[in-house]
Amino acid sequence: MNDPVVARPSPQEAWKRYAMTAGAVAVTIVGAEAFLNRDTRDPLSPAEQSYLHQSFAYTGGGLALTALAARSMFTAGLPFRIMSANPWLVLGVSLVGSIGTMMGVMYTPPENTVQKHLFWLAFNACQAATLSPLFFVNPAVLSRAALYTCGVVGSLSYVGATAKNDKYLYMGGPLLAGVTVVALSSLAPMALPLGMRGLAIAESISLYGGLAVFSGFVLYDTQKILNHARLAERGVIPADPMKESISLELDMINIFIRLVQILSMSGNRKK
Repeated sequence: MNDPVVARPSPQEAWKRYAMTAGAVAVTIVGAEAFLNRDTRDPLSPAEQSYLHQSFAYTGGGLALTALAARSMFTAGLPFRIMSANPWLVLGVSLVGSIGTMMGVMYTPPENTVQKHLFWLAFNACQAATLSPLFFVNPAVLSRAALYTCGVVGSLSYVGATAKNDKYLYMGGPLLAGVTVVALSSLAPMALPLGMRGLAIAESISLYGGLAVFSGFVLYDTQKILNHARLAERGVIPADPMKESISLELDMINIFIRLVQILSMSGNRKK
């Protein structure tokens, strides 16, 4: 007896489903926050709005540059050379490049525009080199992950911007502890002789724990930007939206990577 042929949805129908899912995630997060925390803060001041918009503009610009550069590197065959190299060497170069350029952006004064932008471009180039192997993944999975990332980050940023002042700033310490656990779980398979059960546990912590931790960082970083906007308005610290954008960009990249892995695993199980 022949198996029934299952009709595959058209690209338009698939995109509608993805958009509805991302919208449902965003509405659920914002709705839950509105229900659980009805005492929202006063409207943002013009200075806070401007600082937040500039920070997100640099975040969006950095992500666009990273995506374009990663695609160009993939086309040029960089991922093949990365995969054939020593993994510890690749990890070391990636960490040194990313951390070095990130520190350059953060510690270069805002008035030193040229040097600061050069560090920013170098930082995004390092992120692009790290992300270029993702283009081996099905483009549909990448598109879904990008859409879900925008939905989750957009809704969490809205929650952080409308919640009471400094409500989520207490999360800094616990989130740092959480990201340490996630990082160790990601590196454990490379350094420790784990069995199948240990590998599965480490992978779950890295994926789902990382997704939760970096979602929390979106809330924390959004409120940190608003706090810095108030301090900059009073002249306590210099206004530096480019520096603020680095944290948000790393949050989005880490959420995106984990969503790609989760969606890929889900697709493989359905085959």
